[in-house]
Order: sequence, then structure tokens, then C-alpha cells
Amino acid sequence: MNKNRIIVTGERESFIVRVLVKKAADCGAQSSFVKCTIDDINAKLDDVALVVLYMEDDQPPKDNVLHYLIERMEEEGIKMIAIGQAPDIQHIERAVPADLIYHTYTRPVDNEAFAKTVSEYFDKIRSGEFKKSILIVDDDAQYLSLVREWLKGTYKVSMANSGLQAIKLLGKNKVDLILLDHEMPVTSGPQVLEMLRSDPETSSIPVMFLTGKGDKESVMSVVSLKPEGYFLKNIQKDELLEKLAEYFVLHR
Repeated sequence: MNKNRIIVTGERESFIVRVLVKKAADCGAQSSFVKCTIDDINAKLDDVALVVLYMEDDQPPKDNVLHYLIERMEEEGIKMIAIGQAPDIQHIERAVPADLIYHTYTRPVDNEAFAKTVSEYFDKIRSGEFKKSILIVDDDAQYLSLVREWLKGTYKVSMANSGLQAIKLLGKNKVDLILLDHEMPVTSGPQVLEMLRSDPETSSIPVMFLTGKGDKESVMSVVSLKPEGYFLKNIQKDELLEKLAEYFVLHR
């Protein structure tokens, strides 16, 4: 995912907005002004990593525009810097999920501080800090490596080839989701899930099973354990990525 664009959106391309566009461009990213309407935003969101919302004259975006922007930001994994008077910022903080707001500035904005914030944001993107983390647990080394290759461009991926190795790894690292092989020797997927749920440190981590058995009885056996979901191991890369993206949008 090579998102390297910034859009600065507002009611008009004022002098201050042009300065912000230039400051953002000086940080090494493509930067442009986009009028704050649904059609204009929709036409310019490809490969955007950051939205800078500039509000002037005590005019936050119209509700329908803001709702659309929030929806697209959630879908695309984009964050926002909001700039405006204190009441405008308060309005945005009430309306926009907190995890979508990277920073806020009250006007007049300190241009150098703004540029530093944009640079830090892109440094974090390059380091993978904003990526969701997934632990894949499977005793099949070949399948483990295959799924890692599929996911590593979009997520921070760690691997474990046994349930006990997964438990040990989770003692030192936090993850957002576990993809857990259902049919493992020694310690099976259901046993690993039971151990995870019995420990307060890991009980809230969502788990999705990976299973090679698609018959009704096997699927019902998996579902009865009440994981967050399951995937058949013959799932293809694009479908897996699509379903994981849908999951993270629905469970922000």
C-alpha cells in the first residue's frame, strides 16, 4: 500500500490553504487542494494517506459531507488533521471517531508545527505503526509462509507454528487479530482458544479459525466455539484481504 498523497480540503483555496498545501508538499508527499464537497472528495481520494480539513469562518463541513468523509476514511485507513477555531474543532471531535483524528490545530495554525506533524505522520506510515497486527498460528510452515506473504503488505504479521509458541509470543506482543489453525497436533486450535480466553491478558483478542474442512459438520464444530469468524484454507489472496478489511472496518 503506497499511499503518498495529502489533500487539504475546505470551502475555498485561500492563501492560508495554499501555504498548507505547500508545507505538506515540502514533506515529500504529493499535496493538493480539494473543495469540501462529496463529489470533489470522492474524485481525489485515490492513494491518499492524510486528509487536512481546514475550517474557516466558523463553518465546519456540512453533515452529509462529513459523514461521507468519515465513511471513506474508515474504508481506506486514512487519518485526519483538523484545523479551525475551538468550536469547530470540538464539533469535529464529537462527530469523527477518535482513531481517525491524528492531530488538531486551532487557528491561526503554526505552519512549522504543522509541517513537523505531517512529516512525523509519514514516518509512522513508513515504519508500519498504523498497520493492524495479525498473528498467524499454523503447524504447516508452507501455508504459514504463504499467508504471511499475502498479508505483509497490508498488516504487521507475526507467525507461530504451534499453539504454545503463540501463547509465548502473546506474552510479549499485542496483536489485533489471531488467525488460528483449527486442526493442529499436540495443542489443537480449540485448546489454544480456550487458553487464550482463560487469560485476562489475551481473552479479548479476536480469533478467526483457519480450517481445511468445509463439510457442514466440521464447519458447525468450528462455529460452535464462537470465534470471530473462520476461513477455509482454500481461500484465495484477494478474498482473504477483502474479508479482513471488512472485519477491521466493522470492528473499529
